[in-house]
Order: sequence, then structure tokens, then C-alpha cells
Amino acid sequence: MDRRSGRDPEFEAFVAGAAGRLLHVAVLLTAEPLYAAPAGASGRTPAATAAPAARRILAGALARTYAHWERLRGDDPYDHTRQELCAAYARTARRLPPGTGVLARLGPLERLVLVMRVYEGVAEEVTAAQLGLTPERVEAVCNRAVATMRAPAQEAA
Repeated sequence: MDRRSGRDPEFEAFVAGAAGRLLHVAVLLTAEPLYAAPAGASGRTPAATAAPAARRILAGALARTYAHWERLRGDDPYDHTRQELCAAYARTARRLPPGTGVLARLGPLERLVLVMRVYEGVAEEVTAAQLGLTPERVEAVCNRAVATMRAPAQEAA
């Protein structure tokens, strides 16, 4: 590892392999659309402007993972980064603008539980421990979120 450049090839390989899926988790949590409209007057490309809150919390989660990289040897860096991402979302969810993405109809806790349990496949007990809830509460929140997503969207009057 070349400490002078501040780069760790193992971390870079992890980011190259996991960043896409982690960005999708962040986009689901923030309920932002991943793809923005074509570049407008600003001249920015859609990829540069798409899902800014999701990209911000993912960048913070990756930075915290990198800060603990040496201590993560033997642990799953993806799990650690996902935990950091979910914690960052939980801290900032109420300050984020309302999203228009696929999970926009859900509240922050419902999004967290649904993404962790259904999209990421995290066990109920692990989800409960990470979110500071009982497994029964996680199950109830997940069931409510699934029911909300299955119900037809309310038409705006």
C-alpha cells in the first residue's frame, strides 16, 4: 500500500465493486430518482446532478468506512458501509426534501426497514439490532411498508 498517495488498492477495489449497489440503497432510502432529466441550462450532465442527497450520504458512509479500513480486516466492508449509510440516512431523513422515487410513499423508518429486509436481505434480528428496535417492531414496520407499497397510490385531488 502506498501511504504517500493516501490510496489503498483494496479499498479502491471494494468501492469499484460495491458503489453501484450502495448508491442504489441510498437512492431507495432518500426516494430520489436516480436518473435526472437531460442536462439543462447549467450544462451539467444528468449523472452529475442525479440523486444529490443519496450521493452525499453514500460519500460520507464510504469516508467513514475508509477511516476504519484497517480495523475492518476480516469483517465485511459492505456490511459496515451499509450500516454507516443507514445511520447517516436516519440522522438526516427529516431534513431531506420529499422524494419522488419508488419508495417516496413510505416514511423514513419504513424505508430503512424495507430496504434492509427486502432489498438487502438482512435478517430481522440484525436489522433490529442495527436500528435499535425489537424484532417484533421490525416485522410490524416491514409488514406495514409492504402493505403501503402494494396498495394503489392515492390520486391527488
